[in-house]
Amino acid sequence: MSSNFRLKGKVTIITGGARGIGAATAKLFALNGAHVIIADILDELGTSLVESIGGRYIHCDVAKESDVESAVQLALTWKGHLDIMFNNAGIPGMDGSIANIDMDKLNRLLAVNLNGMVHGIKQAARAMIKAQSGCIICTSSSAALMGGLGSHSYTLSKEAILGLAKSAACELGMYGIRVNCISPHGIPSEMLADGYRNVLKEPEISIDDVEKRVAKVDNVLRGRNGRMADVAQAALFLASDEAGFITGHNLVVDGGFTTCFTNMRLMYQ
Repeated sequence: MSSNFRLKGKVTIITGGARGIGAATAKLFALNGAHVIIADILDELGTSLVESIGGRYIHCDVAKESDVESAVQLALTWKGHLDIMFNNAGIPGMDGSIANIDMDKLNRLLAVNLNGMVHGIKQAARAMIKAQSGCIICTSSSAALMGGLGSHSYTLSKEAILGLAKSAACELGMYGIRVNCISPHGIPSEMLADGYRNVLKEPEISIDDVEKRVAKVDNVLRGRNGRMADVAQAALFLASDEAGFITGHNLVVDGGFTTCFTNMRLMYQ
């Protein structure tokens, strides 16, 4: 894969960067000249990945603001500045009927998926305001755009992210800081596999199984399934100077699924 170093010298933090979409993005950012910090709770995977891309790793539970603050401080100590914050960490939720939703489980999910985003935007903003520039990207989901694509708690968290990003973009634009979202759909990953395991009560579902199920769902781009690399490329665009006049935007990476919805039940056949 060739590169024109679109992020040369940019210091980047990627939460949830040890595997899946985060890991794919970390590799692509490094290939494009970025200095990458992976902030995750998967220490072995994260450490191995940064060794291969020449970055840094820090244990970070985004539900704890002090952990996110430490990740930002690592960037400042390491390179003296923070240019890109990719708030990507998240967990799936499965809470059944709204009539029986477990509030403790809901609060645990929101602590990661929503509070974690607030922590990331807040701590990144503190560093970026001083520099009068920066880029913040948040991972949302197609579940924020259409009902029935995720659990109630997951849907709640992902739609709230869209509002948070727009609100933050309005304030932080005066400091030259851009804030955008990416909303993927049907990207085979460990997180999506976890979601299927919860829905289908089948613990042995693999990513290959998920790919086969996702392939059954019609989208505008027939014969073309989503890949983690597609989301990574979207993040690269938003992080680059090519998107320098884009803020408060939600970039949907779904192969047209939310434009041309057919039958969700096909995914579970």
